[in-house]
Amino acid sequence: MGPDLRIGSGWDSHAFVPGRPLRLGGIDIAHPSGLAGHSDGDVLLHAVCDALLGAIAAGDIGSHFPSSDERFRGADSSTFVRHALQLVEAAGWEIVNLDATVILQSPRLGPYATRLRENVAALLSTSGSRVSIKAKTPEGLNLPETAMAQVVILLRYKQP
Repeated sequence: MGPDLRIGSGWDSHAFVPGRPLRLGGIDIAHPSGLAGHSDGDVLLHAVCDALLGAIAAGDIGSHFPSSDERFRGADSSTFVRHALQLVEAAGWEIVNLDATVILQSPRLGPYATRLRENVAALLSTSGSRVSIKAKTPEGLNLPETAMAQVVILLRYKQP
């Protein structure tokens, strides 16, 4: 019998708002607007968190970090990913790979691609070769003021 595997899927979206820094994948991105949200609005890390939690059937980001809780106002989304990863590891799972797509009109993410991949891999305590982050534009969707992220993660149960 092969290894026990689980897939998790995460998705998030936030509108751009002026006067906030733009954070994606835990790094600052040069742009005149940031993303709305109770925390730092990092759609990529929110989707990563939901994918991790979903793979182990542990709810979603809102059940662990509700927007009604003032402790999380402006919070760094890396905190959410670290929490979800601790739950994954405590349940005996390890990351095989993560595939993410960030959908936004601007800014272009090409200049940040390596830093994004390396930072997400570091947050997940895994190799950059196990993390893929792609960027797409929302052609035909008429969503120029929105950023979205879709993440799929594969976990393997660690053999005793």
